[in-house]
Amino acid sequence: MEELIAKRYVKALLDISSDKQKSSYVAILNSLSKAFDSSEVKTIINSPIVSNEDKLKLVLDAVGKKGDKNITNFIKILAENGRLSLLPAISSMVNMEIQKEKNEYQGIIISNDNLTKNSISSLEDTLKKYTGSEIKLTQEKGDIDGLKVSVEDLGIEVSFSKDRVKQQLIDFIKKSF
Repeated sequence: MEELIAKRYVKALLDISSDKQKSSYVAILNSLSKAFDSSEVKTIINSPIVSNEDKLKLVLDAVGKKGDKNITNFIKILAENGRLSLLPAISSMVNMEIQKEKNEYQGIIISNDNLTKNSISSLEDTLKKYTGSEIKLTQEKGDIDGLKVSVEDLGIEVSFSKDRVKQQLIDFIKKSF
């Protein structure tokens, strides 16, 4: 339910925004979303004791001088309707919509080995051929004995496990006898 409500706000914000404003709004919404990771902020925003005006002041103070009239009015409308708690969901959806418009996505590679820049570039090129989208991959260390590539916004998850390949090879050999 929360996602459906947030989607309407996102559509309204993006409809009134230029490309330059969109990138500014993404930065503002992402910083607000990070602030919502704090339990204190969540408590204040979700508290029925704290007035909507105080909640609005808290959020607008966090935005500071970075925000223009549109984003300020957007946040005021959220506060009037008691929807400030939707800011993290709105931030996530705005990021997804901007990625769709630009056809550029972020992905991660999880591996216990460090990959070279050429290997990462080769994976990005392969994914570009497969999806038709620009994909920028970043590497994270993990305890996977192999490789896992994930581009969440496109629903792509590919993994190669040395143990699984080894087991499939053994099964193939057993079947051939």
